[in-house]
Amino acid sequence: MEILGATLRVCVDDLETAIPFYERLAGGRAQRFERGGVQVAAIGCFLLMSGPPAELEVLRKVAATIAVTDVEETHKVLTELGAHIVAGPIASPAGRNLIALHPDGSVYEYVDRQA
Repeated sequence: MEILGATLRVCVDDLETAIPFYERLAGGRAQRFERGGVQVAAIGCFLLMSGPPAELEVLRKVAATIAVTDVEETHKVLTELGAHIVAGPIASPAGRNLIALHPDGSVYEYVDRQA
């Protein structure tokens, strides 16, 4: 399993107001998509999310999104290390992903870019 990087998850009240700040901060343009009623903008190492409070409450429980080369391999390694796979692997707009609860109680999303 190879970790390629991490994305910081930021829940915001107003995505339209937040995007220009983070575009300037990260030096890039937002890539936007919607998932489950939540509007998302990926900008550099930031993943901005805005939507219904109930949805954001769930999303806030995930500490970060970790990019990996292969979610299937990551699933195997995490399971061997005693992590509990909460969801996935499933397809998402950013690639295949899974949500894992680590033995210490931390929750992370793992995502790859494979079709």
